[in-house]
Amino acid sequence: MEGTKVKKIKQYGIIIIGAFLFCLGVNLFISPLGLYNGGVVGISQIIRTIIVDYFPSVKNFEIAGIINFIINIPLLLIAYKSISKKFFIRTVVSVISQTIFFTVITIPSTAIIDDPLAACLIGGIITGAGIGITLKAGGSGGGIDILGVYFTKKYKNFSVGKLGIIINAIIYGICAILFELPTAIYSVIYTTFFSMIVDKIHYQNINTTAMIFTKMENIECGIMKEMGRGVTCWNGQGAYTGEESKILVTVISKYEINQLKRIVLEKDSKAFIIFNEGLNVTGNFEKRL
Repeated sequence: MEGTKVKKIKQYGIIIIGAFLFCLGVNLFISPLGLYNGGVVGISQIIRTIIVDYFPSVKNFEIAGIINFIINIPLLLIAYKSISKKFFIRTVVSVISQTIFFTVITIPSTAIIDDPLAACLIGGIITGAGIGITLKAGGSGGGIDILGVYFTKKYKNFSVGKLGIIINAIIYGICAILFELPTAIYSVIYTTFFSMIVDKIHYQNINTTAMIFTKMENIECGIMKEMGRGVTCWNGQGAYTGEESKILVTVISKYEINQLKRIVLEKDSKAFIIFNEGLNVTGNFEKRL
């Protein structure tokens, strides 16, 4: 029981640190150059820019975090009602932390790094690391992450990646229209670096094939029930012993490897498992956040 509490505190601590890194990267390296994030934060930044243009007195107070929080309120209600309370609480912690850090971390009046490409790289590394560790701790950054989980649960073949691409394409299209074209181009470059770092840290984005050799029955049932992953089975035979065995194949994310090992080894401590990472999957495979 004590270990569970410590684990939860550690997870929330990581989520808060992740939110801090994300806001630090945006406010110190991206915003000073007039660049924009993707997702709901990007929408908040655009709204902030428009408000500041009409009400210059607001310029001294960073309101992007507050706008981000307001936009996330209906999305958090979706998370609470349709996803899970655990996911909801972790996301609330992340969104509130972002609101605080966006407000207290002052945007420099002049860019720390004048070179836009270097700023995109460094900003992408810091923000990507922040969201990456947040996702790894079981939380989310809110916004598109919530919609991704919601639609994945509701629609079996829903693509989280395509949702992100569509929303970001709209955001950067607006940037290209309202602001200068280089603003949109460098914002896309920053988002590319950001996404690469998130993928490196968050194992959920790495597809893995697992091939299991066992003599025990019903292991596939445990995998399907606990993990919600499909399994293909066929009968095999050991070349040396001539003994019959079952061969199970499933595709999971790298993040789920330890869970799969536990399910298999609890039923058969002598099972033989082969993992193959980084494969491309076409067809009915559920990408999870």
